[in-house]
Amino acid sequence: MRLVEGVASVDDVDAFVAALGDIGDEHGAAMQAFDADYVAGEDHLASAVAHANRAFERGETVASERAVEILLYAAGRRQIRRALAMGVDEGDSEVVVVIDGGDEAAAADAVRRLLAAEEATLGGDEATLRDFFDVSEAESAAAAGGLADVVRERVALLDVEK
Repeated sequence: MRLVEGVASVDDVDAFVAALGDIGDEHGAAMQAFDADYVAGEDHLASAVAHANRAFERGETVASERAVEILLYAAGRRQIRRALAMGVDEGDSEVVVVIDGGDEAAAADAVRRLLAAEEATLGGDEATLRDFFDVSEAESAAAAGGLADVVRERVALLDVEK
């Protein structure tokens, strides 16, 4: 898995997603873009990718595409429409693009060319993460590592909820 972080200037979400899909097809990789505010660090996305890949290996997926399954795990949800809130929107926004499989290096180079700027964006917005993942102050205080660990727990719990 590789991550590309940066600022995307998106005029048309469908066209941006299609461009990522074309890059993925060209390089044999699953590609998924996230609004960086919804990402609780690299481990969050690595866990989502690992769970999605395992679901495909076992034939236990909800989605027919690996990129969508990665999105579902990252969101900790089985409903695609609700998970899409983590995706990119029109305008300028900080994004993280997950690239998994195939020629990840070449795919990452192509993704960088799609971005308006490349900069570190991982870390998420605490208020956004708390709201999206429904994490109370008390719950994150009780978790050994805090908010990021609670989010990763939501990813892992998706397997239990199947």
